[in-house]
Amino acid sequence: MLQFQELTAAQGDCLRRYYEACDYRLCEYSLGVKLMWRDHLHPSFAEVAGCLVIRNCIEGEYVFDYPIAGPEADVEGALRAIESWCAATGTPLVLSVVPEDKAQTLCLRYPRCRVISERPWKDYLYRTEELAAFAGRRRYSGQRNHINKFRRDYPDAEFTPLTDPGDPRLAAFWQDYEAEFHKSGPLAVQELSLAQEMFSRIGTDWFCAGGMLAEGRLVAVCLAEKCGGTLIDHIEKALYSHAGAYPALVQAFAAYYGGDCTWCNREDDARDKGLRTSKLQYLPDHLGGKVRIEAGTELDALKAVPAIKTDRLSLTPLRKGDIPAYSALCLDDERNRWWGYDYRTDWKGEDLDSYFLDVVREDFAKKRAINFAIRLDGKCIGEVLLYRFDGKGGAEEGCRIAPEYGGQGYGVEAFRAVAEWGLYQRHLGHVVAKCFKENDASYKMLSSCMRKKGEDEKFFYFNKEV
Repeated sequence: MLQFQELTAAQGDCLRRYYEACDYRLCEYSLGVKLMWRDHLHPSFAEVAGCLVIRNCIEGEYVFDYPIAGPEADVEGALRAIESWCAATGTPLVLSVVPEDKAQTLCLRYPRCRVISERPWKDYLYRTEELAAFAGRRRYSGQRNHINKFRRDYPDAEFTPLTDPGDPRLAAFWQDYEAEFHKSGPLAVQELSLAQEMFSRIGTDWFCAGGMLAEGRLVAVCLAEKCGGTLIDHIEKALYSHAGAYPALVQAFAAYYGGDCTWCNREDDARDKGLRTSKLQYLPDHLGGKVRIEAGTELDALKAVPAIKTDRLSLTPLRKGDIPAYSALCLDDERNRWWGYDYRTDWKGEDLDSYFLDVVREDFAKKRAINFAIRLDGKCIGEVLLYRFDGKGGAEEGCRIAPEYGGQGYGVEAFRAVAEWGLYQRHLGHVVAKCFKENDASYKMLSSCMRKKGEDEKFFYFNKEV
């Protein structure tokens, strides 16, 4: 299973190996965004199948970036690893800021998914050569007029690269900028603080930075990052008192740093009306679309646990009257050594009168699993469940019978009935199961219901599909 580690600047060189070749053109696929907004994103990462997998935790919700391919990448393998981690941890599978051109593939992969695409998420993508030239009689006349005025007011104005985070001109600029700063919203104040922090990293090879000098002091600054053929402008700041400094910076920065980049991404507009108007005035080539894909399962629309009838059994929801029999089943350590999990993992010594039943009900409410009581003449003699719904139309199945009812075919009967209910009533694409190699009884049961799919050093694996 994926093992994540916290994303910090210490891993910058490792992560840049992926970002510098990433051609998604979106600002989230950059080291700068992850570092600048780490207290909001809480990003962590893992490397698998030649890909970089980023897991963000936003307000307590895990969301994944689309895998970033390395030189010998298997994106399919990386997606499978994400899916396995979500299934194993009971975490909803959510891929956020997915490039639009990847969305169709994911929608086909996850037959029951919710797709969200909002206008404020879109990045502004410009052709770098157009920003560097501002050419065209009418196309960029406004920007050229502002730049010409700036040059008339400050004839000594020039662009300078910035490579030293301790440059005293930077410190003076932030003082001047804060003196003119008129936004008081918490997000704007936070962004300004984070922008200053990011400029402390310009001594690395990860970022390029520069500014406009006028009368010997900085009046505008920019910090960017090259990812694939895209120059991603993370920070653009200019003094309001120096009219025209902003377009002069945009042009000069694109000309100096953008020669090997086809595209310039000036990020989104953060739902700010003024910022949206300004970025549109620079005539973007297109808006870089991002979508959020929430993979659903065939369990999502189920309102209640149904009743299933077999020749000898009834499979129905577990109820309060089943607590003694069900608790005894869950506490049978000899039997549960083959079950695959230890109930004590979650149990913290609470009263067991309803603990296991409460877990079953919570799992169904959160659409993690569906548990059926196996009833013989109305008495609960075991359970069968579908769990680990994978978002691709599949689920895993498990079954256990009280010891005094073993060896009579009840497990096979219940297991087959629930598998067929899932395949034909809930339209699952496949149902899988596994058993320990030493568990002869489970092996015989699964062999009679499913097709053996494979094995490893620990388990036999089985599959059943329509």
